[in-house]
Amino acid sequence: MNDPCPCGLGRDFSVCCQPIIKGSADAQSAEALMRSRYSAYVKGEIAWIMKSCVRDDSIDEEATRRWSQNADWKGLQILKTEKGGPADTEGVVEFIATYVMDGLKEEHHETASFIKENGRWVYQSGAIKTETVVREGPKVGRNDPCPCGSGKKYKQCCGR
Repeated sequence: MNDPCPCGLGRDFSVCCQPIIKGSADAQSAEALMRSRYSAYVKGEIAWIMKSCVRDDSIDEEATRRWSQNADWKGLQILKTEKGGPADTEGVVEFIATYVMDGLKEEHHETASFIKENGRWVYQSGAIKTETVVREGPKVGRNDPCPCGSGKKYKQCCGR
């Protein structure tokens, strides 16, 4: 392969997402549009990211450009799709886009909604999924006895 497609389907970019991004082919499903949008982030094709959205002013083009350019994109994982096929008018794709930014590995986990406008799939909205960190044990307060067993207050012992 000359240039593997970033979307992860294992095909060459020139026959996978590039025709959708360049406008010579339409995405046949909500998932295909999602994959092309991820590939556009990887390739810096900001015009396609903006064009593939429902037209409104809620998407900041400059912030999108910075994210695209500053992230080292590592992969796309499609977790679930609902509807979004060629005969549908709406669809949902849950995905995780993994990237490294400022030396930190990040996961963008989103459930994205797509609709068909004039026969073409477009991104409508997304809900970011966040993960709640759960402690294994109770939080130790500053004035609680230190869990190390020293008999001192936590703030005077291991809490320093």
